[in-house]
Amino acid sequence: MLGHIRAVLFDLDGTLVDSAPDLGAAVDKMRVARGLPSWPLEVYRPLAGAGARGMLQIAFDMTPEHPDFLTMRDEFFENYQNALDVKSKLFDGIEDVIRYIESRTWLWGVVTNKSARFTDPMTQAMPLFKSAGAIVSGDTTPHAKPHPEPMFEAARRLGLSPEVCLYVGDDERDIVDGDAGAGQHFDGGLAHAADGFFEDLLAVEIPTRLSEIETLQRILRADAANPKNLPGVGVALQFFADHTGLGVTGL
Repeated sequence: MLGHIRAVLFDLDGTLVDSAPDLGAAVDKMRVARGLPSWPLEVYRPLAGAGARGMLQIAFDMTPEHPDFLTMRDEFFENYQNALDVKSKLFDGIEDVIRYIESRTWLWGVVTNKSARFTDPMTQAMPLFKSAGAIVSGDTTPHAKPHPEPMFEAARRLGLSPEVCLYVGDDERDIVDGDAGAGQHFDGGLAHAADGFFEDLLAVEIPTRLSEIETLQRILRADAANPKNLPGVGVALQFFADHTGLGVTGL
């Protein structure tokens, strides 16, 4: 099914980079400044992949519809920008995943809703991203995820057609983004919610085989139950390795 894949595109926060400690610290600082008790990282981690939206939802039960959301978001951004690489790091095993991709002569890149003012310093500080063929931020194109345009922009930067790109992410918007892209000939859309908030699914170019989707869902659900596993990346590569006859070691 996936033997034609030539590139893998990843979300950033919660997928490649464990940025939860710094994201959580930025919003927790806001709680403390308002006389609220500090919360441990574990409280914030489940929605780290959702950025400001997720952090404000957890810390203040605030949604984007709240009249103070934009003001609070700006305060969060300022806190985060001042300390975005204090404790953030690659998830264990990610470097092996990228080496595996490169060993197959596949390209790889990043498509994130994180603004470039955050994405650029973070990725520039981590040597791994020097080999990324495309890094598309939330403000790179006129539309952010779940609009498919960031995905198409990444494909263009890689010099590939969208049909040969697979997308891996950890947020609900990644699932929607994959669905939207699949509807427009983007064969990405593998979205994995490691925290269990969202249903795992694979959005592939139509027509799809229900049995293959169900197989992937079972793999992902088993992975989500094992916190030692990579956040969706390892099982994603294992899945399409199995379907292309390629072996994966160390995942």
